[in-house]
Parts: sequence; C-alpha cells; structure tokens
Amino acid sequence: MNELMTLSNRLTPRLFRQMVIGFDDFFESIHNVEKTYPPYNIQRTGDDIYTLEMAVAGFKKSDISVSIENNVLKVTGEQKKNEADYIHKGMATRNFLRAFTLARHMEVDQAKMEDGLLKVKIIRNLPKELRPKEIKIV
Repeated sequence: MNELMTLSNRLTPRLFRQMVIGFDDFFESIHNVEKTYPPYNIQRTGDDIYTLEMAVAGFKKSDISVSIENNVLKVTGEQKKNEADYIHKGMATRNFLRAFTLARHMEVDQAKMEDGLLKVKIIRNLPKELRPKEIKIV
C-alpha cells in the first residue's frame, strides 16, 4: 500500500501522459476545458441559427483565425510581442486557442469582428430528407 501511495504522490499529469499511448485527443479535450480565455457567449439568434461571440478586445482581424477541422470549430488568436513600456497593463492580450465541437449538419456561415467581439454565425443545415414534413390527411 505504501508503494501505491508513493506512486500517486509522484504521478503528475505530465508523467501520466508519458505513460499512456493513444489518448492524445482525450488529453487535448481536457486541456481545452480548463481554458477560460477569452470569454465567450453562445446565443440562439433564430430557428437553427446560433452566434458565438468571443471577447477579443485588443486583437486585430489579422491576429485571429477561424477554422473547421473534423467538425471542430477552432478560434485562434495570436499577437506579435508588443514591446511597449506599460506603466500598468490590465488588459489581457495573450495568445489563445478555443475549440468547439459542432453537431452534425452545423455549418459556419460567417465570422466578423465588431466592437471588440468576434462574432461567428453558425447555422443548422439539415438535408431536405431529414427535415420535418407535414403529412396531409386525405
């Protein structure tokens, strides 16, 4: 029992990750859950229309990239180092990566920057054969 307790005291997340194979996606998803920057909202703006709003004040359009890979929407912000001589720096401008898994038939329609917010419009585009249909009673 003592050996097990000693191992658990030494078993850091990094050491555990080195001991297992094939769980990269799992560890990446856990790592992404811990991130809270930048803050975001997801809002239903209509039938089958959603808007992801992300607070990216201080970032330029050229600092932000939005991509989709394997039904995962990825928003990345990367700024070049600013060598300004700040007296006080209270606004966070660190690099980030936020990932959102999209359900089937969800598509990103557009992304735009507005008033320090990145707005990504996401729509559900069900194929015609999967849409509800009304059956006429004769």
